[in-house]
Amino acid sequence: MVVLALGGLLAAGVSTYVHLQMLTDPGYLSFCDINARISCSDVYQSRYGSVAGVPVALGGVIWFVGVLLLAFAATSAPQESRTNVGGYLIVWSTVGLAISMYMAYASFIVLQTVCLLCVAVYIAVIGIFLLAGSVPATPLTNIPLAVISDLGRLLRRPVGLAVCVGFIVGSFGSLVWFSGQETASKREAVLQTDGRDVLADETLASSDTGQSEFERFWESQSRIEFVIPGSKTERRVAVVVVKFNDYQCPACANTDRLYGPIFDKYESSHPGAVEQVTLDYPLDPECNDGSSNGPHDSACEAAVAVRLARAVSTDAETRMKRWLYSNQQTLSRDGIVEALTDIAGVDGGFFSARYDVEIEEVRRDIALGEELPVEATPTYVINGIVLKGGLAPQFFDAAIAYELGRTEDLQ
Repeated sequence: MVVLALGGLLAAGVSTYVHLQMLTDPGYLSFCDINARISCSDVYQSRYGSVAGVPVALGGVIWFVGVLLLAFAATSAPQESRTNVGGYLIVWSTVGLAISMYMAYASFIVLQTVCLLCVAVYIAVIGIFLLAGSVPATPLTNIPLAVISDLGRLLRRPVGLAVCVGFIVGSFGSLVWFSGQETASKREAVLQTDGRDVLADETLASSDTGQSEFERFWESQSRIEFVIPGSKTERRVAVVVVKFNDYQCPACANTDRLYGPIFDKYESSHPGAVEQVTLDYPLDPECNDGSSNGPHDSACEAAVAVRLARAVSTDAETRMKRWLYSNQQTLSRDGIVEALTDIAGVDGGFFSARYDVEIEEVRRDIALGEELPVEATPTYVINGIVLKGGLAPQFFDAAIAYELGRTEDLQ
């Protein structure tokens, strides 16, 4: 049990570190971001990655430390308390198992993304739960009385009391500290000053230049000339955000959900100033010759379905996208056509008749992506700056705000 707890503590600790780096460093790339389906960052940035600004991974650190303390108590506590400790282990491990299984469901089923560090934590928790069931334990119905009697014994043991107080204070303090880090990162936000948006963050500001860490990062990125022929991005728009997208890619679905409110905010504050352009780059060998081993065997059909829905109405396009993102794991041509019929009134005959024409438009998008080149989805291009995989939401927001200010300075 101690070995499993130490292994789980290491995985949870590294997860917490990665989460912290994502909050403070816009250019940070996690070592466990392998592809669209295996990505720790996508899980950490999702709504399941934190609670009230505190990463779930930090809860894992606290839980494993609790297991180690209980394992220590099982061998060093007074004899009359040791079976009580077994009961505490069962309760503690059951709570940990329930949370882990919920997180596994959210990762594997909802997000359809695998976090390798999280998997290591799940394995350790399951192992500890199974071992806890073999330890002699006080019946669960007697646990409340056991707690009262053991607290009385603990008050007479200064070392044990100090350890418990240290665990409680350390746990609470780490939760408060990390919540503060989340708040500080969000200060890299947009403030309305003299009629335009500027970045403001006292914690990241440099005393000599007044630049934030994010500004220095953003200005260090190279820009490319990237114009989409025949599109409305050729007109003068302050910020053009291009996304190379695959509707069967979990990370694409995740960024669509995370960035949606950011685009809505700028559409409200700066109508028409921020342009979103989605280009198709399905990792499907059926239409993408550069993806001969692509894992998404229905992504080409999905791209065509969105185009046909767009021809019906903007609402149909939005609903079609949401349906595809929500059903990535089970996408098939028949299922896509059925959904398209329900959402946009486009039947299978029309889909088949238009497929060859629309797929050629998809291939034109792919050709644009190969010029960059696109190596994974999603890939974003913000005013010529290429981002492979995107940014944490607060930095994506800051990038748009910075480009708005920069464009106004150039005018």
